[in-house]
Amino acid sequence: MLLELKRLSVPPGQRVLLHEVNWQEFELILDELGEHRSARIAYDNGILEIMTPLPEHEAAKEIIGDLVKALLEELDIEFLTLGSTTFKNQVMFKGIEPDQCFYIQNELAIRGKKRLDLTVDPPPDLALEIDITSRTHPSIYQALGVPELWGFEQGKLQINLLQADKYVVSTNSLIFPEIPLVEAIPQYLEQSRTAGRNTTIKAFRQWVRKLAGDS
Repeated sequence: MLLELKRLSVPPGQRVLLHEVNWQEFELILDELGEHRSARIAYDNGILEIMTPLPEHEAAKEIIGDLVKALLEELDIEFLTLGSTTFKNQVMFKGIEPDQCFYIQNELAIRGKKRLDLTVDPPPDLALEIDITSRTHPSIYQALGVPELWGFEQGKLQINLLQADKYVVSTNSLIFPEIPLVEAIPQYLEQSRTAGRNTTIKAFRQWVRKLAGDS
């Protein structure tokens, strides 16, 4: 299988599914693929998906991630972002690489750790998935216990909150309950395509400061 993976080429926007992959094979495949790669993986009870994102997927991921970072900084909330880190739980036979993820409430619990083990460590507080290529696996995030999952698809932001082990769509973020992000994130992402990244982030920061000052 490893020899086959070396020959594997997944075009941007496409995915490959491997069936009957046991946990040891999954770990070997992760090692073979390496950390510095464009492909993303998802593993669910023996089925492994390997997907290569489109360029527009990566652009949206970066801008939305930067907006969340700016929001956390303006609200003076400590956080740690781990990008597309592989999160896995051998007991559950689950593994996922979000487009972006944040430790916020649980930042202190994992601060300084070089490796995470979700059988003992908490999952990210917030995960982001850009769904341009229909690659979102809410069932994996649910099983891993990620409290908040944002999905961005076709210009719209959907906020999913974990309640009784199931995601429920919400109009507000649990982490940022006073900020109307469902409307704001798509607007500022669209603005970045014409005004540029720095101008957009600066405008977003000013908007957050005004909201914080009015509240």
